[in-house]
Amino acid sequence: MTVNFPLIGEHLALDLLNTRPADGDLIAEPEGLVGWLAEEVGRLGPVGGGVGEAEVVAVVAVREAARAALAAVRGGERPPVGALRVLNSALAGAPAHRELTWSAGSGLAADRRRPAADPAARLAAELAEAVTDLLTGPRVGEVRECEGAECVLLFLPAHPRRRWCVAGACGNRARVARYYARRRA
Repeated sequence: MTVNFPLIGEHLALDLLNTRPADGDLIAEPEGLVGWLAEEVGRLGPVGGGVGEAEVVAVVAVREAARAALAAVRGGERPPVGALRVLNSALAGAPAHRELTWSAGSGLAADRRRPAADPAARLAAELAEAVTDLLTGPRVGEVRECEGAECVLLFLPAHPRRRWCVAGACGNRARVARYYARRRA
């Protein structure tokens, strides 16, 4: 099964939220989650032991809590207690520590290390950290919903006039619709 993710490369938390477009849930099954993790290579640590139902349940729980929390924060309201509980539980589920490493090429670096005991908890914690960074960061108020008809994807605009998640998809459909509306008039 090949899953085509409509928008990749935004903030990791937004990429996670965008796995649920208007036409379904792209990570509801292990195969979909594997595909999404492959698209996010280099942004998340490896999932030891493969991806199964436990990972899907953990990631979907973080995604839905993130959706509720982001909607509240964008509206200037307090996030739901249940959403915060899920995110905090995920954050606490895989403790992390920093480890100093030395590389002749790049010098001293502090890398974050996680125990590999529970891959589902580790993955959920990484995603919850990304959500936390977005929710508490200075750009949370800039998150936009695509203006495309029936599109529910979110993005952080690099340009203040950006209106669509993908200009070649939603933007093109909007331009074509305006063109046909003018022609009919």
